[in-house]
Amino acid sequence: MKKILAVTACPTGIAHTYMAAEALTQAAAQKNVEIKVETRGAVGVENALTAEDIAGAHAIIIAAETEVEESRFAGRAVLKVAIGEAIKDPGKVIDAAMNMETVKVQNMEPGTNNKEAQKKQVTGPYKHLMTGVSYMLPIVVAGGLLIAVSFIFGIEAFKEQGTLAEALMTIGGGTAFALMVPILAGFISFSIAEKPGLAPGLIGGMLASKIGAGFLGGIIAGFLAGYVVQFMKENIKLPKNFAGLVPILIIPFIGSAIVGLLMIYVIGTPVKMIMDGLSAWLTNLGTANAAFLGLILGAMMAFDMGGPVNKAAYTFAIGLLGTGFYGPIAAVMAAGMTPPLGLWLATLIAPKKFSVEEREAGKAAGVLGISFITEGAIPFAASDPFRVIPSIMVGSAVTGALSMALGATLKAPHGGIFVLLIPNAVGNLGMYVISLVIGTVVTALLLSVVKKNKTTA
Repeated sequence: MKKILAVTACPTGIAHTYMAAEALTQAAAQKNVEIKVETRGAVGVENALTAEDIAGAHAIIIAAETEVEESRFAGRAVLKVAIGEAIKDPGKVIDAAMNMETVKVQNMEPGTNNKEAQKKQVTGPYKHLMTGVSYMLPIVVAGGLLIAVSFIFGIEAFKEQGTLAEALMTIGGGTAFALMVPILAGFISFSIAEKPGLAPGLIGGMLASKIGAGFLGGIIAGFLAGYVVQFMKENIKLPKNFAGLVPILIIPFIGSAIVGLLMIYVIGTPVKMIMDGLSAWLTNLGTANAAFLGLILGAMMAFDMGGPVNKAAYTFAIGLLGTGFYGPIAAVMAAGMTPPLGLWLATLIAPKKFSVEEREAGKAAGVLGISFITEGAIPFAASDPFRVIPSIMVGSAVTGALSMALGATLKAPHGGIFVLLIPNAVGNLGMYVISLVIGTVVTALLLSVVKKNKTTA
């Protein structure tokens, strides 16, 4: 019997990674196909593929939005698909892998032509950016939660030297957040040029922080370092006896010098001006503009429920944490919780609109919603996209707009409803909760109106 291998990975490593693995495993079982799935999630690599597994596999499926060390699959049949495809139509993915030739790399989604696939396939700059985000996220979450815990002792308590609050603030804000931009830049570069790109990327990211270019400067530094190093890897040729010097000495030295000098003399100043302008705009946001920003961010969070648009909004808000703006991340997290919570509520107030299976899925969606896992809405959106997606977008847009307009802030970038239990972690807590509740109710009411009754109860 042919054996299929798979690797699944998403930027946060929380939901899509495991949903895709489960979907592929279930589809393979239905088709009587042996499969082993390696997940690269927030807890690290699980069920890792061994050299023996790879040697005996008919094909390898890569459903990932981050770097997955593809070099180990050299000479094998590899099928690359968007992780959303593996979740929505795993059977088609399994069939395509089973029908592959012995040695072939297919960079397309099953059943599409090459032109369409290139538009949908998660590769290039987006994949590199998401790799950086995936490595940065645990540091941001750890730092944000430590900062939030320091506020338990009082908003100003960290200013008193020698106190636990001051120590927690130093760990979270002074250290973890200081690493945020360098890690983002370093692993963007790593995704492009592998290990040789790491040092120039980290150095470029640190310079971006010191110059004041912020997360935008870090993104630019990461891409710059990655492509500079990749060019050097492809074009620097030394005699065999000296080839080992290229990745250890020549590339780190020359690559870091090029990236560093460009950041200091060319890129840093204009990017700093952009970041300063963004900071000034955010600082002086009026209620109407704040509501509009929250509305846009909220709608983006619901549009693809953990996909590229959702991650773009989240990355934007995360980047602002390091510059002291806590309103956008509050709007983004509340808006990300709204879709699954709204669907859960809709299954309760309008049960005839949902099948028995969907009602059961609604319970799981509620749990995922309070945990800030927007992907809990995906099963509902996949089965009825033209009614569900607009409804959840409206609900999330309302939540985001209200959160920003009412001045809610958030110090912790993840954790869902559980961070509300940390004193002082959420600014204007009452209004924040009201924003979330109103958006959830709007979502549920819209769904109860636009969805058709199910023929089976």
